[in-house]
Amino acid sequence: MRAPFASDPARARGRRVREEESTFRSCFQRDRDRIIHASAFRRLKHKTQVFIEHEGDYYRTRLTHSIEVAQVARTISGALGLNAELTEAVALAHDLGHTPFGHTGEDALSALMAPYGGFDHNAQAIRIVTHLERHYADFDGLNLTWETLEGIAKHNGPVTGDIPWALEAYNRHHDLELHTYASAEAQVAAIADDVAYNHHDLHDGLRAELFSTDELAELPILRDNFAAVDALYPDLNYYRRRHEALRRFFGVLVEDVISFARTRLAEIDPQSVTDVRMAGQTVIRFSDPVFQDLKVIRAFLFDRMYRAPSVVKMRAEVTQVVEELFPYFMAHTDHLPKQWRKDVEEVDSETALARIVSDYIAGMTDRFALQEHERLIGR
Repeated sequence: MRAPFASDPARARGRRVREEESTFRSCFQRDRDRIIHASAFRRLKHKTQVFIEHEGDYYRTRLTHSIEVAQVARTISGALGLNAELTEAVALAHDLGHTPFGHTGEDALSALMAPYGGFDHNAQAIRIVTHLERHYADFDGLNLTWETLEGIAKHNGPVTGDIPWALEAYNRHHDLELHTYASAEAQVAAIADDVAYNHHDLHDGLRAELFSTDELAELPILRDNFAAVDALYPDLNYYRRRHEALRRFFGVLVEDVISFARTRLAEIDPQSVTDVRMAGQTVIRFSDPVFQDLKVIRAFLFDRMYRAPSVVKMRAEVTQVVEELFPYFMAHTDHLPKQWRKDVEEVDSETALARIVSDYIAGMTDRFALQEHERLIGR
């Protein structure tokens, strides 16, 4: 049953460019479908989650991560009586703005763009779905509903203070009410992101042999998961044992979010989606005990995985790729693709040019960035 505070497609605030809506798809379903068919979504297949895309076919990429986030989000959304299509749309789009090489590439590009307004991957996602995707005859971007754009922009909470230039530029023309919290659907997408990466980064770290199963079995939550598996399946082989324990860990996180959200929603008693936005707090989150346990697990991952010598070495190498591609394209705009050179012809400042170069590099996949670096710079 749909909750009273769920987003209702029949009451959606519409699209910036008016369109005739589908007779067989809701507006939120249409948003989700447009995101899936976007070029930027396909490129996530070859963009880093933790390990650089070419390091192994097994490891998660931004695409597989986004699919897992959408699955978790849909489960939580259904349990809370929310609109699953809007939830899934935000979940699938949440990482569209990521650069090649994940957060390493973003850090490098952000430093390079500091004189020109900076770079933020969440704001870049808005730029992609409102400007950079150019497939439709009547508009740039995907012309998503206000609710989906709001969710992409502020699924992590209100955006205040120094607003990233790309988000501020769009918000001037289409007010996304950045000072408020997002819908419950967008909040679900945000917490689903946390659930997914806490789970799959442990999988990938084990696969990369950055830590052992025995070490995982000493961590909070996981300690109980492994004990339960060992009690039920004392002769289980090591591979199935760790997968069964991690499956249970995954379940603990999802169940905790649903249970805590139900408690908070009962206390707040929102009667509309506006009530959720104006609640003054994130409603969909982990309980405090689980959040504290996850801080211990995250510290373990930072020490043993994200800052592992092999990962740090690769981070340094790909940082150099971004740091050398940016000034190269700033100085050699004739080496940009034809459609990008058309945009360059219209710029009237160095900042405008830098933002075009930033858009181009941010859209690259890992492999394409490496190939272009080798072709153009040769080292």
